[in-house]
Amino acid sequence: MAAARRWKNELQLRRTVRGLLRELDIGAPLDVRELCRRLGEHRGKPIQLVPYPLPVPGAFGMWFGTAAVDYILYQAETTPAHQDHIILHEVGHIISDHGQDEAGGDVWNQLFPDLPPNLVRRALRREGYGPAHEHEAEMVATVIKEWAELLDRLQARPDRSSASSRTLQGAFDDHQGWL
Repeated sequence: MAAARRWKNELQLRRTVRGLLRELDIGAPLDVRELCRRLGEHRGKPIQLVPYPLPVPGAFGMWFGTAAVDYILYQAETTPAHQDHIILHEVGHIISDHGQDEAGGDVWNQLFPDLPPNLVRRALRREGYGPAHEHEAEMVATVIKEWAELLDRLQARPDRSSASSRTLQGAFDDHQGWL
């Protein structure tokens, strides 16, 4: 996997993520599973979402990839809204090229008994995520959610004939990267 992507600043991260969302043609309302499907197609490697009762306290989600597929495990025992956020956070790690989550081999052996142990060890080998990686992944998740929420609100487009409607629409036009 490529080295971690380093955005110069938060604005560049936001612009890059919004550009990717436009490229993937993700509309409102946000369907996280459809986002994952399209992102997988875009990257040439499907993303398989796996609900799992992860131990609490502990990680709510994990990501690891093989040459053929990326797996995102997410907490099965939480609300759907929280599950979507967990998945978006892990998507943030994928988009940021952070590498892959580590977890105990027993978890992976239970989930994927057909995978050879050496593949699991190789998939989990990486340096731990530091605060910068977690912040980037969370920022990606936040940008996706903000973008989708704004698109949802703009879905009922205002009448462009009124000055106030044109002003509102102009505030969110393409120079902001929202549409």
